[in-house]
Amino acid sequence: MPADPAFDAAPPVADPLPVDAIARSLRIAAGDADGQDYPAATLYVIATPIGNRADITVRALACLVRVDAVAAEDTRTARQLLHHYGIDKPMVAAHRHNEHEAADALVARIAAGARIAYVSDAGTPGISDPGARLAAAVRAAGHRVLPIPGPSALTTALSAAGLPEGPVLFVGFLPAKAAQAATMLKSLVATAAHLVFYEAPHRIVDTLTAIGSVFAGRRCVIARELTKRFETLHRCEVEEATAWITADPQRRRGEFVVIVEAPVDDDDGGLAHALPILEKLGAVLSVSEAASLTAEITGVSRKALYAEALKLRAAS
Repeated sequence: MPADPAFDAAPPVADPLPVDAIARSLRIAAGDADGQDYPAATLYVIATPIGNRADITVRALACLVRVDAVAAEDTRTARQLLHHYGIDKPMVAAHRHNEHEAADALVARIAAGARIAYVSDAGTPGISDPGARLAAAVRAAGHRVLPIPGPSALTTALSAAGLPEGPVLFVGFLPAKAAQAATMLKSLVATAAHLVFYEAPHRIVDTLTAIGSVFAGRRCVIARELTKRFETLHRCEVEEATAWITADPQRRRGEFVVIVEAPVDDDDGGLAHALPILEKLGAVLSVSEAASLTAEITGVSRKALYAEALKLRAAS
């Protein structure tokens, strides 16, 4: 399938913001003009950039300046981010392997009136990242948990995917064992929602192959290296995903978000709705081009549309 320029083009490089505009935003956030209260005895769950450091919010920076300590999935990663913005805070490790023990100590500090921030390595804590147990422990102890929203690979990919309107189900990472992953995928076939998966580079080929066999006839979006230099979003039939990812070794690098479009509700897979569009496009485009463009517009399987386009061409 030919590359979709709207998805495969490299992100443009924007002109830098005027320094005075950035400084003004920081002054507003650091003061009371943002209308935000930063109460004591609170856990602040802060979203951090998923790649581009400029994506951190002004409110997140203002909060990090005010807290007494920062709990982090990886203190080295968090320290680098804070150092980039000239912020120096005591660090506490709070990751998957010590989250329960770290939560007890942090709850005690919050009970004494401390403001504690929690950050994961990238993105929004608790979204396929540590943080949920800590937030639950703080709430269970009767203290406040205040979210500071911001970057998330989930919402970043969805915002550019151009999906038909409808519900979205976030699946996250599939089980590590192939048999368990296949079982989970099959259990989702009848789900009337767009499905969003996270995947690591060493497993992306196997995952796309499994998705192609289970969700045949649907389309998907493969998003990698979001907000980074080599950001790529590619849309194709699920059966074509493995061939695309293996065609270039560079495409298998980075972290992935894979979105499988929801099944079309019509009994004929939406073909009846798509045929008038296919017929009009087929009058001015080749069979392949008409099928591909109609699939982009309607979400109907390109293979089914290609077969119908051949029939229309033969009858004309």
